[in-house]
Amino acid sequence: MPTPSLPEDIERLAHKRAGAKLGWYVHAALYLLVNLVIFATSAYGFGSRPWSLFPLLGWGLGLVLHGMSVFVLGNGSGLRERMVQKERERLQREFGDGPQR
Repeated sequence: MPTPSLPEDIERLAHKRAGAKLGWYVHAALYLLVNLVIFATSAYGFGSRPWSLFPLLGWGLGLVLHGMSVFVLGNGSGLRERMVQKERERLQREFGDGPQR
């Protein structure tokens, strides 16, 4: 992604990133609330087998992957920016348009 230069571009990008982070926080809150209800239902309602572990683990994996996509690999993350910069430099060297190393 090219570096935004106009204030409107920066504002739009800031809103997009904040929305992605807020989406993850909402996802995490729903995960906690729903899994508490599922755990209570499992423990006190339907039989003696602890079946609530399965949705907890499955949804938990989804929550972790969502968090990684937002905070680690998302637009603007340090890792993504470093990878883009490294690839840009490699391509510039390959095609002779940039700084030589």
